[in-house]
Amino acid sequence: MKVGVNTLLWTAGFTEQHLGLIGKAKSLGMDLIEMATFDFASFPAAAARRELDAQQMPGVMCSALVAGMSLATDDAALRAHSLEFLRAGIRTTAEAGLDLLVGPFCSAVGFLPGRRRTEDEWKRCVDGLQQLGRVCDEYNVRLAVEPLNRFETFFLNTAADAKRLCDEVAHARIGILYDTFHANIEEKNQAAAIATAGSHIFHVHTCENDRGIPGSGPIDWPGVIGALKGIGYSGPLVIESFGPGIKEIAAAACIWRDLAPSPDDIPVRGAANLRRLL
Repeated sequence: MKVGVNTLLWTAGFTEQHLGLIGKAKSLGMDLIEMATFDFASFPAAAARRELDAQQMPGVMCSALVAGMSLATDDAALRAHSLEFLRAGIRTTAEAGLDLLVGPFCSAVGFLPGRRRTEDEWKRCVDGLQQLGRVCDEYNVRLAVEPLNRFETFFLNTAADAKRLCDEVAHARIGILYDTFHANIEEKNQAAAIATAGSHIFHVHTCENDRGIPGSGPIDWPGVIGALKGIGYSGPLVIESFGPGIKEIAAAACIWRDLAPSPDDIPVRGAANLRRLL
C-alpha cells in the first residue's frame, strides 16, 4: 500500500496553476497525489499527465456530485446532466493518463431531504452506475463510489450498503471508496466494515476523526490496516484533509479551526504514522 495526499488540502479545485502541487506532494514524501476537481472542463488533463510523468508520480482523480446533481433523482433532465458530468470525469481521468476516479457519485454532497431513500431512487442509481460502467470500459477507467456520513448524504452511508450497491450494479469497474472519517461516524467496527466491503474496495481515504493527522486520534488504525491486509487490498491510502484557509472547502467540510500547526504537517506526520503500521 502506498500513501498519498488529496489536493483539497491546498485548493478547492485543481487547475493549471496548481500543477506545482504534484512536485510539492512528492517533496513531502508522498507516493502519489489525488487531484480534486468539480469542473472537468477546467482540469488541465494533458498538462497534468506531462507533469505526473516528469515527476514519476502516480495519480488518482477525485470529484463529487454537487449543485443538486444526482443519479437517483426522478428528474430525468437532472439525472441526464449528472450522468454527463460523470462521463466527462471518466474521459478526463483517461486523458490525464489515470485509471481511477473516486468520490461520492450517487447524490449531491449535502443534499438531505429529511427522509430515507426510496427503492425507486436506489434502482435509478444502480441503473446510472451500470451505464457508467460501460463508459469505464470504453476508457479503461475504474469508478470508486464513496459512502458519506449521515450529515452529508441521506443516500449511501455504510460499507454494507455500498457492497449491496456494487453487487447490484455488478460491473467489475465499479467499486467503493472507503473513508475512515465517514466510517468512524457510521460503522460499529471499522475492521468488520472493511471485511464486509471486501474486494469491492478500490480506494481508501485515511482520515482521522477530526480530519486531522491520521494516527493522532481515536480511530483504530491497527485494526483498519490489518483488515485491509486481510482482504488483500494493495491500493492507495490517501490522506484527505482540508485547508482552513480555503473558504469554499472550509465551509463545506465545517473546518472551523486549524487541524495541525500547518496544512503540510497533516500528510507528512500522517504518512509517517501510517507507514509505521504498514
